[in-house]
Amino acid sequence: MKKIVSIFTSRALILSIQLLASAIFLFLVYEVKIVPSKYFLAIAGVLAVLLVLFWFIIQTGKKKTKEKGKTSKRVVITKIISLLLSIVLGVGCLYVNRGVKFLENVQVTIQKYAVNVIVLKDGKYGDATLEDLNGCTFGISYEKEKATLNKALAELEEEIDTQKYEKIDTYTELADKLYDGSVDVIVVGNEYKSMLEVNHEGFDEETRIVKTYEYEKKSKSVTTKVSDVTSNPFVVYVTGIDTYGSVSTVSRSDVNLIVSVNPNTKQILMISIPRDCQIELHKNGEMDKLTHTGIYGVEETVETIEDFLDVDINYYARTNFSGITNIVDALGGVTIDSDYAFTTLHGNYEIVKGEQHMDGDMALCFVRERKHLPSGDFDRGRNQQKLLKAILEKAMSPKIITNYENILSAVEGCFETDMSSDDIVSLINMQLDDNADWDVFNVQISGTGYFSSNTYSMPGQSIYVMKPYSSQVNKIKKLIDKTQEGETLSKKDVKGLSGEDIEEDE
Repeated sequence: MKKIVSIFTSRALILSIQLLASAIFLFLVYEVKIVPSKYFLAIAGVLAVLLVLFWFIIQTGKKKTKEKGKTSKRVVITKIISLLLSIVLGVGCLYVNRGVKFLENVQVTIQKYAVNVIVLKDGKYGDATLEDLNGCTFGISYEKEKATLNKALAELEEEIDTQKYEKIDTYTELADKLYDGSVDVIVVGNEYKSMLEVNHEGFDEETRIVKTYEYEKKSKSVTTKVSDVTSNPFVVYVTGIDTYGSVSTVSRSDVNLIVSVNPNTKQILMISIPRDCQIELHKNGEMDKLTHTGIYGVEETVETIEDFLDVDINYYARTNFSGITNIVDALGGVTIDSDYAFTTLHGNYEIVKGEQHMDGDMALCFVRERKHLPSGDFDRGRNQQKLLKAILEKAMSPKIITNYENILSAVEGCFETDMSSDDIVSLINMQLDDNADWDVFNVQISGTGYFSSNTYSMPGQSIYVMKPYSSQVNKIKKLIDKTQEGETLSKKDVKGLSGEDIEEDE
């Protein structure tokens, strides 16, 4: 037993473990280029010095042990420190490897089309399983799409023996038929939710999805990448889609943010575009609301915004409802300072004026709210910024280290981007290298609201649309040009365009 203990506490084994742990850690850091070269060399130098120092202390202590016949306390302490360092390096290797896998997993590869089988929660089939719907009347509509729906119906027919179909002209009527009991169940694509909510604002809370059929389609790249994000200006489109589950699911684009970044001037211009903003669809030039572009895939949204703002979008990133709830819960909740007291439409949460601690679901309902706020979509935009700030403050605290795995797991599957992992790492490297302070400017596109029955996605339905002020759009276009051309922005440049000081100029 004494011999075994002697082997496991020997200088050769302990220092060999430290050398191996150091080598693996340095190799991983070098491969992923997660830190700037100067820091990598510094880390390598420190690890080399520690290895030599520990060897020297143990070697000299060994000689004294032979002379005095007992083990030096300094040698024991050094061996313990060496083992602890090896453990720390091992954990570091796991963190680096986990980070690399995370970056790989958030890369855009597919889009998912979800078709849902839906019943009323308080209806006859509120608690039904799919098998319980045998013999029911299923409402369907081919208003905008046929192929994917037919795929789902074919799968449905393999699981249920008998069912009757009632074809309905529009998605709005489809929802009405479910509510008035004309049909027992409806089968509809997730992306057409806005049409279902026209006459039933609480549709999500009042219905239940019994079954979802998903179909994948390879994503098509429509963005124009830059050669080096650390030296060339670039534009990112950030969107939040109104769905839970997979972020790849095609759905409405409820949050629309254009971020113009200049890494040379260290300035960021953030442009918020309301979901109800009137636009012309890229694919056919028809008038519609911006949120509806998401129905036709993220590519349509990107290309439509490019037309609207005369800008080339280089990258996009998107998240969904699950992404917000998961990240907030993984952080242990966040504290948000609300400007108003109100009750949320979704979740019926009582929001107080001032600071309030929120879990993931409450935070999501807080940033979804607009109808109970004085300035509607503009107040919602400010609340989204408040949540983002609260998340960043919590995420950048030292406690993040102890919750590293939970945070990455929370974001995976709820966030994706077409920015390469190399570009993301390059930006992290740049910030670590110069530790620069960035100037961030926020502007919002505003306009005049009206009701229209002429949108491409919902013809004949009177829905709210915001016609943007063309002069403000032109000013924002010029601001984007300035950031992309390397000119420095000032507060004077964005005066009259921020959420709190919108000037109605038309």
